[in-house]
Amino acid sequence: MAAFDKRITVFGGSGFIGRYLIRRLAVDGWVVRVAVRDPVGAAFLKTAGSLGQIVPMRCNVCDDELVAAAVNGADAVVNLVGLLYEWGHQRFESVQAQAPAHIARAAAAAGVSRLVHISAIGADAHSSAKYARSKAEGEAGVRAAFPAATILRPSIVIGPEDEFFNRFAAMAQLLPGLPLIGGGHTRFQPAYVGDVAEAIHRCVNDESTAGKTYELGGPRIYTFRELMELMLRVIGRHRGLVPVPFWLAQLQGAVLEWLPVPPLTRDQVRMLRHDNVVSEGALGFADLGIQPQAIEAILPNYLDIYRPGGRFAANRVA
Repeated sequence: MAAFDKRITVFGGSGFIGRYLIRRLAVDGWVVRVAVRDPVGAAFLKTAGSLGQIVPMRCNVCDDELVAAAVNGADAVVNLVGLLYEWGHQRFESVQAQAPAHIARAAAAAGVSRLVHISAIGADAHSSAKYARSKAEGEAGVRAAFPAATILRPSIVIGPEDEFFNRFAAMAQLLPGLPLIGGGHTRFQPAYVGDVAEAIHRCVNDESTAGKTYELGGPRIYTFRELMELMLRVIGRHRGLVPVPFWLAQLQGAVLEWLPVPPLTRDQVRMLRHDNVVSEGALGFADLGIQPQAIEAILPNYLDIYRPGGRFAANRVA
């Protein structure tokens, strides 16, 4: 392992993408500060590195003093903080629109050399969805405060801890049919979490990526219907796919978004009206020297727990 002579702060590092990124950073010899709301809950990350190499620390990304303390003395900063839906005091405006600027300003003031900010495909200041507008505002705040920042926009990210395939596979265990919002025509370009983490890792270490924006999509584009069909084949279940018009999904979202962990919100329905694929001519995985993995090779490795009989059933997909 390399000498521990580099320091990096990863905001939101205990989340889905963070755990994959931190393993790579640890192997590369970085001392990693994991800036999170709950440092005790992030303690599991310590085993990714040597003693004292991974340091969880409490940080509220909306508090300028805490953010400044988190980046003090860091050589690089990565911002992974984001929301899939609003809950309690966690709002798109504060977490995704305003906090990235707080982090970028603090990084610039601290003399940080590399800043990598994770946004999302679909970030659009003129979108009808608050999620997309807040992502666009966050990008603008980062660019204004730290022009040399690298911005990465993934499509939906899949892997063992994802909230996409796991959610629908769990529904398929219980329900006779799965909803296809808007008829299931929305297109996605899913990217494996390991590939996204590797892209971040390379951008942290490669100064030639400074000031650039990359859109990260897997090797193939699928409709929502095709993704549901693929998932059902992997888990070996036969379920009906029921088209749900956008207007009806909007009404359902208005009710379901009040649940503690909402399966659907009105804002998500608005997002589903637009394809989530890499823009023509955008920089992407190939420009980072990464060949993204096909999701067909990834899904059986973690969705097999949803098969009839579970992971060790005789009819498990190889």
